[in-house]
Amino acid sequence: LEDMGLWMKFHQIGTEMIITKSGRRMFPQCKIKVSGLIPYAKYLMLVDFVPMDNFRYKWNKDQWEVAGKAEPQLPCRTYVHPDSPAPGSHWMKEPVSFQKLKLTNNTLDQHGHIILHSMHRYKPRFHIVQADDLFSVRWSIFQVFSFPETVFTSVTAYQNEQITKLKIDNNPFAKGFRE
Repeated sequence: LEDMGLWMKFHQIGTEMIITKSGRRMFPQCKIKVSGLIPYAKYLMLVDFVPMDNFRYKWNKDQWEVAGKAEPQLPCRTYVHPDSPAPGSHWMKEPVSFQKLKLTNNTLDQHGHIILHSMHRYKPRFHIVQADDLFSVRWSIFQVFSFPETVFTSVTAYQNEQITKLKIDNNPFAKGFRE
């Protein structure tokens, strides 16, 4: 996981990610460094999001608490990195960024964004699949990775003021909010 220091800062106070109808990019963004691939073999890079538990949460007096049972699970969507498929040498030469991935709460989304429920906790999972194309994925060799530091609560507005401050201080796209 790239930017581990930044992810840790967020993780320590409870990362929140905004979801919107039109889709919102993540910050910090998901970026991983990959090694050990066969340089000439083709791979697909994918990411999906799995619920951390069966609960819905609410922000109460400066902390997250369980607010009931989770909403029924939405059909799992997987984001395919736009460079897929590419040779192992391509994926290993620099960190793989999932910066274009967007999160939405629009259950009718037609843009391929990841659909999540607000006030639920999720963990991104990264899939590295040795395959020539999407159609041969099911018979392929694959690895799945996740990082505990990337767990987040999906929200439509930040609940924790410390998260808001960290996002403004560290996100280059939030410069309009800085003094």
